[in-house]
Amino acid sequence: MMSPHKRRLYPLLVLSLFVLFLFSYYHSSLPHTAISNIPSSSNLPQSRSNIVQKFTLTIKLLAFDRFDSIARCLRSLANADYVNDRVNLHVYIDHFKETNQSSILDEKLEESHRILDFVDKFVWKFGEKFVHFRTGNVGLQAQWLESWWPSSDDEFAFVVEDDLEVSPLYYKFLKGLVVNYYYNSSNYSPSIYGASLQRPRFVPGKHGNKIQLDTGTRLFLYQLVGTWGQLLFPRPWKEFRLWYNIHKAKGIKPVLQGMVTTGWYKRMGERIWTPWFIKFIHSRGYFNIYTNFQGERALSVSHRDAGVNYGKTAGPDSNLLDEDSLDFNYLEMQHLTSLKWYDFCFREVLPGKVVRTSDELSSLLYSARKKYKTIILISLHRTSQAVTMNMLCHFEKLNIQNYIFLGPNSDLLNDLARRGYPVISTEFVNNIKGFRSKKFEGSDMLKEILAKAYIIKLCLHLELNSWVIDGNMLPISNAMFSDLHDTAYFFFATKDSDVFLVKSSSVSAKIWDDSFIDKVVVKAISLKNRSSKDHGYLGNAITRSLEEIDGKIKTVGELSFAEKVDVKNANQTRVSEGTKYVFWSDDMGLDFIRSRLDNLGMWELEDNSCKAVVCHQS
Repeated sequence: MMSPHKRRLYPLLVLSLFVLFLFSYYHSSLPHTAISNIPSSSNLPQSRSNIVQKFTLTIKLLAFDRFDSIARCLRSLANADYVNDRVNLHVYIDHFKETNQSSILDEKLEESHRILDFVDKFVWKFGEKFVHFRTGNVGLQAQWLESWWPSSDDEFAFVVEDDLEVSPLYYKFLKGLVVNYYYNSSNYSPSIYGASLQRPRFVPGKHGNKIQLDTGTRLFLYQLVGTWGQLLFPRPWKEFRLWYNIHKAKGIKPVLQGMVTTGWYKRMGERIWTPWFIKFIHSRGYFNIYTNFQGERALSVSHRDAGVNYGKTAGPDSNLLDEDSLDFNYLEMQHLTSLKWYDFCFREVLPGKVVRTSDELSSLLYSARKKYKTIILISLHRTSQAVTMNMLCHFEKLNIQNYIFLGPNSDLLNDLARRGYPVISTEFVNNIKGFRSKKFEGSDMLKEILAKAYIIKLCLHLELNSWVIDGNMLPISNAMFSDLHDTAYFFFATKDSDVFLVKSSSVSAKIWDDSFIDKVVVKAISLKNRSSKDHGYLGNAITRSLEEIDGKIKTVGELSFAEKVDVKNANQTRVSEGTKYVFWSDDMGLDFIRSRLDNLGMWELEDNSCKAVVCHQS
């Protein structure tokens, strides 16, 4: 018979055993893919650690008819250190093309079956091995595009073609990248679509810069996809596949003017897939992580065996980084804000945040001063995304780089900042000391006027000339902004538009103080109250305020009306010689604007992105 003391302990014992059972069951049911041995430099927040346990990586090996190549590739993959993680291997073996030549048919069948037999017998002890032996030839494009559809945001793919050889260190490095740049919320960017382990050697933009990186740069971001060992993030890949499906169904080709890869597509057509992905990346403004190891070393090496891309074997493109050649901490990874970003021309891109305070504004203008003498301030109030993107494409074509966008808080402004364009939120005026007047509250137009006036003041303080324009205009050439007109004048403003110029000088800086700004804003308010228009008051208010200053100071100039043409009245094929810019009213429909600018050769958009990549060497 059980004693009273034991009877009291019995429920507690049962409860303890039950809790222990649940704990053991839970941990035994966790996937074996939980990341172990996370690099100490990961700085992974504790709140994200459980999410990292969902991480899975699958190797997608694409093979065709090269036995020696796939054998070398598989052995290098199996020789890697997977730190007790579960990593699956999926092998896709493409079929040879049908042939009527009986003399080579048996040879092709024998080689195909030899490859299949080798893959079947190959031992993969790190996870699931899956073999897809195709019944017909689909080509390299389908091999890539049909190899993966992510089942979750925690599933990653590492794609290797069969003539690759990977370093035993490659997996630990990729895992470190994922932990640092995907799961660490303080070090994550939606602009990153993956990472390439190949050594960067190629700039696809015609007339672009050479790849030149200092010895201290081990990681950087570059728009170009790397097909020799590419890690793909799940969300951008899904986005691309849907984009590809839409464009392919509509017969839209991946043509991007100014790119070497477009020439490849014209020669090889649908045999290759990279022009499609490049076009997609260009439209989205996405980037890829690359390594830069000295001594032409890389964690993935292509032997460039004869095949689709090479008519004859060219040999390894790099030296394989391994334990014997390791002379640095390859798992040390800088914060994302410390890395450099490069576009298809290998020009440095500076993705940043939206300027929202006067201190951030001062920092932005100070940085601009190091490169330019004149700043073009472009207001995006009342400007659509398509018109804005067309302006950017047009500026790229004209090699105009010294611009800054000003606009209200919006998805467009945030997206421009993500892509690396300098942007200022008009809301920064709420934090300007001395200008917190109720007359500015609730009026985007008045905030815009004050923002422009204050930015001009800072530009003058930094000895910068400042053009101020709206988004409803396009210059015919970059000469408009380089010509600073008669040196006897310090200000050029019109009474009917917000296109004006303020030249840097001690005289203009002295005039443009806080009291002058307040006077300009008050006049703009008065003009606004007498009109139903939404803008055009700043130039008028500036002119009237300057006219009240001592007449002995020659300060006011006039931008000639002969220098501009309304697209509504423009010739269908050209504008007259001497025209500086074209403009249109804000109430004009987008389709009409696009049609007229297209007739003038000034609509640079196709499928909501630039038709071309234009490289100007730095």
